[in-house]
Amino acid sequence: MRTQVAIIGAGPAGLLLGQLLHKAGIDNVILEQRSRDYVLGRIRAGVLEQGTVDMLDEAGVSRRLHEEGLVHDGAELCFGGRRHRINFKELIGKTVTVYGQTEVTRDLMNARDESGARIIYEAESVSLHDFDSTSPKVRYRKNGEWGELDCEFIAGCDGFHGVSRQSVPQNAVRTFERVYPFGWLGILSDTPPVSHELIYANHERGFALCSMRSATRSRYYLQCALTEKAEEWSDARFWEELKRRLDEEAVANLVTGTSIEKSVAPLRSFVAEPLRFGCLFLAGDAAHIVPPTGAKGLNLAASDVHYLSRALMEYYAEKTSAGIDAYSEKCLRRIWKAERFSWWMTSLMHRFPNTDAFGHKIQEAELDYLVNSRAAQIAMAENYVGLPFGD
Repeated sequence: MRTQVAIIGAGPAGLLLGQLLHKAGIDNVILEQRSRDYVLGRIRAGVLEQGTVDMLDEAGVSRRLHEEGLVHDGAELCFGGRRHRINFKELIGKTVTVYGQTEVTRDLMNARDESGARIIYEAESVSLHDFDSTSPKVRYRKNGEWGELDCEFIAGCDGFHGVSRQSVPQNAVRTFERVYPFGWLGILSDTPPVSHELIYANHERGFALCSMRSATRSRYYLQCALTEKAEEWSDARFWEELKRRLDEEAVANLVTGTSIEKSVAPLRSFVAEPLRFGCLFLAGDAAHIVPPTGAKGLNLAASDVHYLSRALMEYYAEKTSAGIDAYSEKCLRRIWKAERFSWWMTSLMHRFPNTDAFGHKIQEAELDYLVNSRAAQIAMAENYVGLPFGD
């Protein structure tokens, strides 16, 4: 096969890039190692910045998002047994939308099917070749037979463990990483959310987050040790621990139920530099990871796709490589700002195992300053809601 752009990975980043390029008349093929059902089975976050919503509008896949998504004007911080609301809309006139990443992926997959654009699931043994030349190619195996895809560009959207970044020579890429000494134990349940907006709780027993996917489906998290195993936590044990970390009003409003998914996720910050290697571009989790505390993962992926799609459209329409040449620098400027905010939110809300009494007092003072300073709240709102996508 031959195409203009080979996209590795059918997560939100790869599917969104493919949809935007298809609408612009740029031929592309998506290769995905897993099955369609496996990709849709991944449970991920769902707080969308306005820039991400705008991208989904542009891609023509936002009908369900606007019908079912929950617009949030703010978020709540809980500490010392009390909740404090940060009102994004009042502070900066902007909001976020809660719409599950699984649903974003589903909408993009359906649009891909309707367009007839090519996507190959269960593509095994994918390997990237000659991306430092003008004739890159991708080899893969499907149903026991080998295939080769000749292309002009490769977009690596295949996640942290994917083949794209691993194909880059080690001396050509520099990585920065921080692994946090705890994880998140999360459950999904078909119960109404405990609050209309997200609750971030700082408690002496550890962090907790009350989130949601819809008006009838909730997502809750507890800070836990990295050694914890999800199967060791019964639903009853989870709910009891969550109640210990919330304020009295939240406990009274909490509706418990049987979990439909339960897992433990480690937290890390990670950035690879640069993001371009000849004709290969990294985007999404292949390029960066943020702890989920700041709700930046999917939004950063959408930001990468914004810059990459614009650069490729410009290249094919105007025969200029200016956007391609600037891709890495533009993305990294935004990535590091999001990394800083996600690190700050994680440091502010979690209990670190080696923090002494002085450190806890400093954390409490920081929280008190945040909820009593309009300037601090504006800064948090601007970072949480996100800057507009663009130059």
